[in-house]
Amino acid sequence: MSFHRTLTMSAMMILAAGTAFAHPGHPGGEEVVLGFAGGFAHPFGGLDHLLAMVAVGLWAIQHGGRALWLLPLSFVLPMAGGFALALAGVMLPGVEAGIALSVLVLGLAVAFAARPPLAAAMAVTAVFALLHGHAHGTEMGDASQAALYAGGMVLATALLHTGGLVAARLAQRFALPALTRAAGAAVALAGIVILVG
Repeated sequence: MSFHRTLTMSAMMILAAGTAFAHPGHPGGEEVVLGFAGGFAHPFGGLDHLLAMVAVGLWAIQHGGRALWLLPLSFVLPMAGGFALALAGVMLPGVEAGIALSVLVLGLAVAFAARPPLAAAMAVTAVFALLHGHAHGTEMGDASQAALYAGGMVLATALLHTGGLVAARLAQRFALPALTRAAGAAVALAGIVILVG
């Protein structure tokens, strides 16, 4: 698949996402399509999840080097762990607030091109990912197709990270890093709206 086609598909997936939250406690959040397709569609259905995942990709580009794969990995693996904890019935405090805060913090990190030590960036990303995964697992309810659902969810998350990476790389390529920072500011603003909403 060509670079331009990948970029176009990533942009279409991001733009097609709804503004509904993808976790319990919101209207319509209780019905879940199971299986691989349900897991794959789930991250695209909530603006908060989508923005956090794309922000991780943007932030990884800003860090450069090993962060290009370590930051997305530090989201995907803990997200799967949070999903498993929810299925096991382990409750985590502050999941809803933590997810909203993740959008704000990751957006600010991109907006200010923050470059803390990579280990610290990975730790922050991992904590937020754990909460996102827990929300996904809590909403699922029926664990009979958990493995298929988790596989779809992980693949969709990786694609969203890739979308952020591609967008930030294009901004760098055309000497427009300010676009990446502006995208981070927009994500942070959305995080504020979600927090106070």
